Amino acid sequence: MNMTVIVLFVAIVLSTLVITYFAAKKTSTASEFYTAGGGLTGWQNGLAIAGDYLSAASFLGIAGAIALFGFDGFLYSIGYLVAYLVVLFIVAEPLRNLGKFTLADMINARFDAKKVRGVAAFSTITIVIFYMIAQLVGAGALIQLLFGIDYWAAVILVGVMMTIYVLFGGMTATSWVQIIKAVLLMVGTALISILVLVQFNFNLFQLFAEVKTATPHGADFLNPGLQSRLPLDSISLMIALVLGTAGLPHILMRFFTVKDAKTARSSVITATWIVGIFYVLTIFLGFGAAIFVGYDQIIAANPAGNMAAPMLADALGGDLLFSFVSAVAFATILAVVAGLVLSGASAFAHDIYGQIIKKGQATERQQVLAARYASIGVSVFSIMLALFAQSMNVAFLVALAFCVAASANLPVIVYTIYWKKFNTTGAISSVLTGLISAIVLVAVSPNVISPVEGAAIFVGEPLFGLSNPAIISVPLGFLGGFLGTIISGKIDAKRFAEVKVKANTGYREPA
Repeated sequence: MNMTVIVLFVAIVLSTLVITYFAAKKTSTASEFYTAGGGLTGWQNGLAIAGDYLSAASFLGIAGAIALFGFDGFLYSIGYLVAYLVVLFIVAEPLRNLGKFTLADMINARFDAKKVRGVAAFSTITIVIFYMIAQLVGAGALIQLLFGIDYWAAVILVGVMMTIYVLFGGMTATSWVQIIKAVLLMVGTALISILVLVQFNFNLFQLFAEVKTATPHGADFLNPGLQSRLPLDSISLMIALVLGTAGLPHILMRFFTVKDAKTARSSVITATWIVGIFYVLTIFLGFGAAIFVGYDQIIAANPAGNMAAPMLADALGGDLLFSFVSAVAFATILAVVAGLVLSGASAFAHDIYGQIIKKGQATERQQVLAARYASIGVSVFSIMLALFAQSMNVAFLVALAFCVAASANLPVIVYTIYWKKFNTTGAISSVLTGLISAIVLVAVSPNVISPVEGAAIFVGEPLFGLSNPAIISVPLGFLGGFLGTIISGKIDAKRFAEVKVKANTGYREPA
């Protein structure tokens, strides 16, 4: 066990616990717990969004996917980056103007129906759990590699720590952990990228020529089709990545941590620059790992390639850089899972408990207490599921979460803001159609059922051939909302007019 690794890990953990301690003193109301009281500035929230978005899937999963599959791995980077344009131009400002704490608040601004709030909260919790599994798988693989402890123990360790952050610090602690983590992650990624380029005298042509001979794939490494032989699979993956961000609960929740829509929009611009630079650098992480670590060594450390980036740091910078990168990866996972737990807990405590069960009459103390109990529940359930997903690539697992988000949440958001005839029945049918179709298709896909033993959870022939079902489930989500609205036939033009004004201006009638 490397003492440098231990020291840096302890430093990361202690610093985040100190942040949590001071944040806990400022977290007493529901607004402070859910959204940090709306007190973050644009650049702070931009960094926090980037910290939330640049997860284990980005740092560990994409680097590994590029190292193993070349061009196909880089598709994840492209999709994640382009997704922010959808968030910026369609979702950010209307969401901030209409909502309060959660996605369900925004939808309920138009429909004011408990059943709509209920299905939106259920969708949020489902997506959070999908995303949580990916982060915990990455955490388990990382801690297992560093300390030699069992995978299950590593997953539980991370799960306990993330729960502590949310229980005591709420959104304030989570935001500052994400800000610090974003800065550290960018420094680590830039440093490794520079070390890779130094080996080739900053000659990109030489780097690309070298990587053609570094893997068993040869020149095909730079061509599409290695990971998925079906063109539809690649298209479906891109649909999930590009549209999914606009439906991710823990990202949408960040727009409520600023004071107004203008600040929300500026925070997205800041996040887009940070995220854009990072995803360009993932090329050097993946190519560098393929060349200096080697295909076989990456597979031996983790079949899904999740340890490619830390192993590259070790190969180029020795124990010190390896320890720093591993500590940053650990902080990355902690920050993201804390945000996920918080968004899932908020959906339960604010939407289900506060607005449906207590009919909006819950006290501040009751809401915060319910959110803390829900945090424990979300964490425990996610940990249990993550124990069975060790062999899956975390970038791929997150892509499935994006698929569910794009199928269940994006259609209802777009319809709520832009379609005059959209109604309560349409909102419910849109969420449920997208959610159920995505989950069912994933359950019968090659990710869950495969003829190759050990490649998936079950052995057998998959009933659905595509690895990512977004190309089917996203249109079904939109279709469900359309048909539900048309069949119901009810229209509330006055409510739509109010929502349209609020979404575009942020104006609210004085109390």
